[in-house]
Amino acid sequence: MINFLNLEYFVVAAEELNFTKAARRLFISQQSLSTHIAHMEKEFGVALFNRTTPLTLTYAGQRLLVRARRLLTYKDETYHELADIKDFTVGQLSIGLSHTRGRVILPHVLPAYRSRFPNIELNILEGNTSQLEAALLHGDVDLVIGMQPFRVENIETVPICAEEVLLVVSDATLKNTFGSQADQIREALRKNADLTLLQDCPFILLKKGNRVRTIADELFQEAQISPNVLLEMENIETVLALAAEGMGITFYPEMFAANRATLSGAGDIWHSLSLYSLKNPITHGTLAIGYHKGHYMSRATEEFIRTAKEMI
Repeated sequence: MINFLNLEYFVVAAEELNFTKAARRLFISQQSLSTHIAHMEKEFGVALFNRTTPLTLTYAGQRLLVRARRLLTYKDETYHELADIKDFTVGQLSIGLSHTRGRVILPHVLPAYRSRFPNIELNILEGNTSQLEAALLHGDVDLVIGMQPFRVENIETVPICAEEVLLVVSDATLKNTFGSQADQIREALRKNADLTLLQDCPFILLKKGNRVRTIADELFQEAQISPNVLLEMENIETVLALAAEGMGITFYPEMFAANRATLSGAGDIWHSLSLYSLKNPITHGTLAIGYHKGHYMSRATEEFIRTAKEMI
């Protein structure tokens, strides 16, 4: 009879399409894994893998993979629900958010949550918007803290607070681009932060897939600007540090700026930077917690959302 262990082994083998790698990931021998797969094929009376190089799934294997993932999800949710019913003293919670947002938010939320629920095991996944939404969709995390709207289906959101993306301009960038006219441009930006004033400046942006980059691209399109993008980076702190050195203009969330003391390299970095509100609906959004509405919501997840709404 097929059991959950067999299904777990099959799913890993199907994901790796290599018995050696799958066995290493499962911390078992290749022979043991092969025995489990052979047992399943005998039980069902069909081949699950084409023994080619590399391995491929047969049609039966493809169909089993879909159902095996569902069954394993149901198993996990059943255990979580029954544990909640029995006694909310132990459990797990996996949270996804960006690296910098984590540095701003988690110090406010996790200590309070930990003091209330000390036996909940916490796991943090850091990544960009696309990576986090994929993890939420596939059940790799219980919830994601990010900006609305979430771009994957079947996600419910709980609004936390408003947020604005600000324009970041250094004195050095204005001087390098405009020379003696730098003070006039700075004064014009104070009165009306118009991107067209800066179309001759270099920009340093996050790579595509990050929400701040998506907003920047929409702003450029609306202003009918083809920006001179000097660099594209993954880390928003690195982008900010380069902007402070006069390499280019960038965009930065207001929440991060308000909590600048929590960021590495804070202090002197801000003296040369000016932050401007573009007063554009594109730059305004809502920070929210997203969770998969088709999955069981554990009490650990419910209590984290409650704590986050109190503390942020």
